[in-house]
Amino acid sequence: MKRTWLLFSQAVTVLVAAYFVVATLQPSWLQRGATLSGAGIALIEAPPSNAAQPAPGSFSVAARKAAPAVVSINTSKAAVRNPRSNDPWFQFFFGDQDNQPQAGLGSGVIISPDGYILTNNHVVEGADEIAVTLTDSRHARARVIGTDPETDLAILKVELDKLPVIALGNSDELAVGDHVLAIGNPFGVGQTVTSGIVSALGRSQLGINTFENFIQTDAAINPGNSGGALVDVYGNLQGINTAIYSRSGGSMGIGFAIPVSTAKMVLDGIVKDGQVTRGWIGVEPSELSPELAETFGVKATEGVIVTGVLQGGPGAQAGMRPGDVILRVGDKAITSVPALLSTVAALKPGAPANFQVLRGERTLNLGVTPGLRPKPPRALLQR
Repeated sequence: MKRTWLLFSQAVTVLVAAYFVVATLQPSWLQRGATLSGAGIALIEAPPSNAAQPAPGSFSVAARKAAPAVVSINTSKAAVRNPRSNDPWFQFFFGDQDNQPQAGLGSGVIISPDGYILTNNHVVEGADEIAVTLTDSRHARARVIGTDPETDLAILKVELDKLPVIALGNSDELAVGDHVLAIGNPFGVGQTVTSGIVSALGRSQLGINTFENFIQTDAAINPGNSGGALVDVYGNLQGINTAIYSRSGGSMGIGFAIPVSTAKMVLDGIVKDGQVTRGWIGVEPSELSPELAETFGVKATEGVIVTGVLQGGPGAQAGMRPGDVILRVGDKAITSVPALLSTVAALKPGAPANFQVLRGERTLNLGVTPGLRPKPPRALLQR
């Protein structure tokens, strides 16, 4: 027994001594999973991951699905040359004027294998040349099929084969809090994906477009992202990024996108008819306020009040008067001026529609036949 104990104690002593020698001279041998770099430094590397199985919470699948269909758009516009720039006296007082072409940058989304691209009107407005660059480095000249300044949308077309196409989602099913990704080419650094949530829906009265029904998101949107894609976690297109609220020119977490439902309507109108056909009734609406209600002698707490009626317009022909409060158009309740504009715009010109109005204390139903909405003066469309 004594001999066995002696052998055990000697073995333990040898093992402890060996451990201290290894720990002193080669500590990396004792680190589980450690490998040696080329310089002999002990490093611990993570086990190989399964590329086919993204990490929990990753949006890589959505980004891989949508990103190839998002393109970079570069525009050029010839400089406006002063007619007196060659006059020696003009050059003496004002110097040589810069006649370099003006360059612009934006993004776009391929929505059809036929080469149709959605982008913002302000990205391509006034451009003499439009160049599109795909993520596979292919380049093409794009031509403008049509624009709709009142929603700030434009349709381009390129002639290329085997185009990546984004799937269109249903923006009417979006909910506040849903995760979304913004894809575009901010500041020209290259395609960039940012993430956030839907912060609000139906944003209007921002003074950006005539017709506003924006998706608000905190996904970072910066200059160059205009016309890019706002997609859901499945990689489906939900909106076209168009504007940000910023005091510095960069993202402050308040960005706006045009819903894909609006974009589809504009696309169909431009491709089919060459323009977006909207209804028009020729009245001047205002938000209902206690002061206006008192001025016109109406006892209404909701709706939109008519403060002016165009003589000979569809509204006037149907008997609409200043002071009428529009409560409903068809089966849709009217709660704001933007809601009235959007509802009337969706009406088919020439097809009668029922307008429920409050005149004084009486509720009337007027059959109004909308006309075709005239194009606004160009001065009203400057951004």
